[in-house]
Amino acid sequence: MLAILRFLIDAVVYLSVLTLVAIGLGLLIIIGRYFYDLLRGARDPQSPVPADADLPRVLLQIPVFNEPMVTEQALRCVAQIDWPKDKLRIQLLDDSTDETTERAAAVIVELRAAGALIDHVRRTDRSGFKAGACAHGLSITDEPFIAMLDADFRPPPEWLKRTVPLFLSDPRAGFVQSRCEFQNYRTNWLTRAQGLVQDGHYLVEQRSRALAGWLFQFNGTGGIWRRATVEDAGGWSDYSLTEDLDLTVRAELRDWHGLFVSEPPIPGQVPEEIRDYRRQQRRWSNGFVQVAQKTILPIWNSHWPLEKRLTAISLIAHQIFFPAAAIGIVAGVIGVFLHGSLDAYSGVVQLVAIMTALVVIGFTMPPYFALARGSLADYVKTMASVPPLMIYLAFANGAKILQTLRGRKSTFKRTPKLDRENETAEAEAE
Repeated sequence: MLAILRFLIDAVVYLSVLTLVAIGLGLLIIIGRYFYDLLRGARDPQSPVPADADLPRVLLQIPVFNEPMVTEQALRCVAQIDWPKDKLRIQLLDDSTDETTERAAAVIVELRAAGALIDHVRRTDRSGFKAGACAHGLSITDEPFIAMLDADFRPPPEWLKRTVPLFLSDPRAGFVQSRCEFQNYRTNWLTRAQGLVQDGHYLVEQRSRALAGWLFQFNGTGGIWRRATVEDAGGWSDYSLTEDLDLTVRAELRDWHGLFVSEPPIPGQVPEEIRDYRRQQRRWSNGFVQVAQKTILPIWNSHWPLEKRLTAISLIAHQIFFPAAAIGIVAGVIGVFLHGSLDAYSGVVQLVAIMTALVVIGFTMPPYFALARGSLADYVKTMASVPPLMIYLAFANGAKILQTLRGRKSTFKRTPKLDRENETAEAEAE
């Protein structure tokens, strides 16, 4: 009986490790592609900026829900974007039930008086959450390009002139995604770890996938969609908590593609409390699983080259890392107890440790120094916090991911944002 139990536990351990290794290999391929692009001197796409008279009309959507501290500053910021005022429609998609609406309305009156074209869009219910709000906003406008920002992101004035012209020179470009940065990443150890990982996500993963012609995701903020692409792909859908990834996949299956630009970055915020971070990551993980369940088969049956199909599946299915890691750790602890020592797993432990080091360092070190984030000592300290944080998420979110795989539905819970602009102004005044 004990031998059978050992066999079963060992099988779970090795299956979990096999899953982790498969995910790790996919990430190492991305890292390899990054260094290949670095060596060949690859550059982000460029396109000349037409004269103001020839610029297209743009709709800029800002979906908000009970975010009074950042909504006012978001409106003031986007009103300063360098684009003809009569060709930039700012659309505040306000589903709020608190003071956000009243405070935003006052700012909108002020900005309209200065010449900004702003619509304050209210719905009678929150059906579809962010996807529903964006779809409703599109239904009452006709601008050919749609820029999207979460309320805590602050684009520089030149953002649209760097990105929108790319559509004019590439008729099959469905969206343009800008690199995002995080103005509060130095706040505490958690924000520093997130900043490290997010820099790797944008500069290593997103940019490398885009340059290779592989599927990469629209991040839901800091990007622009071509309206024709959204309509051809079937519009926004609310079945998933990651509606941005879902639309990305459907658009790519219709032979549109995305473009990625590293500069200028769009500053935003990362969660500062572990509870908010866990909630955000849980929403993203569950959303990825929902999209994977619906799109893996269409991707596999698509006309794409095998390389593109495999890298696309690795993108949308990588969240399985969390339950695999949690199950593997629990099974490993039980296995050590049953075997009486760690010797039975020494080989797989070394393999996982080596692959973890290669992935974490390969993903985080290049952007850290390329973006001049700090000293080597600070990098090592922050980098060392990433694997424990991933293990925490494995146990915090792994069970929820398995529940989503079984069909459990989750509600959209927005991550709290802080009014960093006013905090900075007050600190300088003191």
